[in-house]
Amino acid sequence: MNATAATTAARAVQATKVYGSGDNAVHALAGVDVAFGRGEFTCIMGPSGSGKSTLMHCMAGLDSLTSGQVFVGDLEVSSLDEQGLTNLRRDRMGFIFQAFNLVPTLSAEENIVLPLRLAGRSRDDDWFGRVVDTVGLTERLDHRPSELSGGQQQRVAVARALASQPEMIFADEPTGNLDSSTGTEILTFMRHAVDVFDQTIVMVTHDPYAAAYAHRVVFLSDGMIVDEMRDPDGDRVLDRMKQFGK
Repeated sequence: MNATAATTAARAVQATKVYGSGDNAVHALAGVDVAFGRGEFTCIMGPSGSGKSTLMHCMAGLDSLTSGQVFVGDLEVSSLDEQGLTNLRRDRMGFIFQAFNLVPTLSAEENIVLPLRLAGRSRDDDWFGRVVDTVGLTERLDHRPSELSGGQQQRVAVARALASQPEMIFADEPTGNLDSSTGTEILTFMRHAVDVFDQTIVMVTHDPYAAAYAHRVVFLSDGMIVDEMRDPDGDRVLDRMKQFGK
């Protein structure tokens, strides 16, 4: 592994994504260069249509680039075939979405360990216990999603993303369906997972106060990175976002 891969969890090099062609072409990404550090919580922000979700989906191998490259560690994602992408997402990544994406017929515990089962891996009971205890689900493991509140369901989703100890977790508006108090609990735990478990998280959000839980915010506009902010707070992020409307 080269030095860059050792300190960088993922990076994009001149990442371009074009939807459509000719006069109808939409340049969702217009040559993005960005790196996400290992053990760091990074937030991607920008106005609607700026390309933030497209960037995350291409970084995670959920969508393909029109041109450019994406790397996870020293592995070039953009060169993988469909099976390679499936293996990458299964073995090295975790995902948290706004829609909790839990299997309704499985218990909380079964949902959490599902990615491990699909990968044919046994769970680390010590790690599982730490994750479940930290997200406050110890007493709810035998409950199905319909028996859990929205916040509890999202905690299951966060625990599921962490259970396999992935290299990276991608989170797309993970608190968008939650009330502010529950959202704060989820974001606090996500930051805890980075600071204590050395997890790497990349999160897309439109909420400046959610972004304040990150170490770093990357701002996109018209498919390009236009700014970044380290050690953000909600008011500073909000002020920066207001500039996009001018």
